[in-house]
Amino acid sequence: MAFDMIEAITLIAREKNLEFDAVLETLQAGLIAAAKKKYNFTDNISFRFDRKNNELIMIATRQVVEVVEDKNLEITLVEAQEMDPEAQVGDEIEIYIDYEVEFGRNAIAAAKQILIQKVREAERDRIYDEFIDKVNTLVSGVVQQIDKGNVIVNLGRGEGILSIKEQIPKEKFRQGDRVRAYIMDVQKSMRGPQIILSRVCNEFLHHLFALEVPEIYEKVIEIRAIAREPGERAKVAVYSSDDRIDPVGACVGIKGVRVQSIVRELNNERIDIVPFSSNSEMFVTRALAPAKVINIEVDDFEKKMTVTVEDDKLSLAIGRAGQNARLASKLTGWKVNIMSETEYNEAKHHEAEMLVPVGQLDGVGAKLEERLADVDIGSIQRFAATPLVQLIKIEGLGKKTAETLLEKAKIFVEEHEKEYFANLEEEKIEDAAKPKHDDSKLSVEDVFEDDDNFVTEEDDVQEATAPEYEDEDIEEEDTEENKVESDDDKEEKEG
Repeated sequence: MAFDMIEAITLIAREKNLEFDAVLETLQAGLIAAAKKKYNFTDNISFRFDRKNNELIMIATRQVVEVVEDKNLEITLVEAQEMDPEAQVGDEIEIYIDYEVEFGRNAIAAAKQILIQKVREAERDRIYDEFIDKVNTLVSGVVQQIDKGNVIVNLGRGEGILSIKEQIPKEKFRQGDRVRAYIMDVQKSMRGPQIILSRVCNEFLHHLFALEVPEIYEKVIEIRAIAREPGERAKVAVYSSDDRIDPVGACVGIKGVRVQSIVRELNNERIDIVPFSSNSEMFVTRALAPAKVINIEVDDFEKKMTVTVEDDKLSLAIGRAGQNARLASKLTGWKVNIMSETEYNEAKHHEAEMLVPVGQLDGVGAKLEERLADVDIGSIQRFAATPLVQLIKIEGLGKKTAETLLEKAKIFVEEHEKEYFANLEEEKIEDAAKPKHDDSKLSVEDVFEDDDNFVTEEDDVQEATAPEYEDEDIEEEDTEENKVESDDDKEEKEG
């Protein structure tokens, strides 16, 4: 083989990042394909690479016979002894084939095409094998091309695809931008391996925290749950088994340096870091922060919580378009229903008014009512909300009977609620129809007119009159006393 061909193989191997032997095997496969165009049978053809002389030798193995029946597979003893004097009948002898001379132009073109195809296949297999091991990891690349919103990312030895749905909303890319993404999957296709990237999955956020927070990378702090609405807001529940470590503080960093780095990477997505708790009620309370929770009611059967917050904190707990409540529900795994304190009190009031003793349900006798009371089922509403699995555990209540009573209870509750709320609505309409009276203002009807039927201030006040005395002497004595007092006064004045 000419030296320039060896150099060409080396160059191909270097550019495609393939092994020299892999390219050489590909070349051999191409030459075999070329040999098939000339020879009917190629199983006896093999190759040997002479590294000393940098030659690829093509050899045809033929058997030494006295009479040749197939010249491609056999050779006469005379011809064999010309190449090897010690050859005997029955031996196998190797014959050098000068493929540069033997094969025609079409055969060489076919060999070239096969070589190119095999090199591409080998390159695709190499890329697949390399990136299949990197699935579920973080990679960094450069934006190479943007096609209909899909971003093609150059990852060095391969190309990744960041589709529109895997991009953070309102995120813009330009050619040459550096981008970081999470490898979700690697798929084989006719055009080569497809490396599927994502920036919206929860695992991407998890790996960013592991990258920025050494305690998470070293597994001193664990991320137990993540709830995220990409580009808007995310909640992350963290936990540490070491009491000396504050998991929230470690993730936030000094002056928020660590979390702010992640926020910038996520296109200013807000991140709430919540301490994890195995207590579900405590976990939900923390997940709804900064809203303060007043009361929580837990329904273990439906895995649902009714949370009560202060009236002025209701909008804060629900969040914009219900975002805070949705994320808290995703984070904790519980259905969270948020109510204000006023709504909760009204609901409890209505619930108390609607309760009907379970004994009034058709088919429930006195004994069964006592047994139901023992398991804290005192109302028809409570009976209707109890799963069938729990009812059949009650002594004396069979499956068929329980199913019948449960169906009756559900129908009764539904009709009773409709009737109750219909009456409530009628009362509201009647109250709204009544004229509203403002006590702070006086109307014409509030002013009394003076007539014979009313006692006015003028009628109630008596006229002042002089007192009448029966004995005239008293009047005279008083007169004398007044005179004496007057003389004494004169003396005091003179003195």
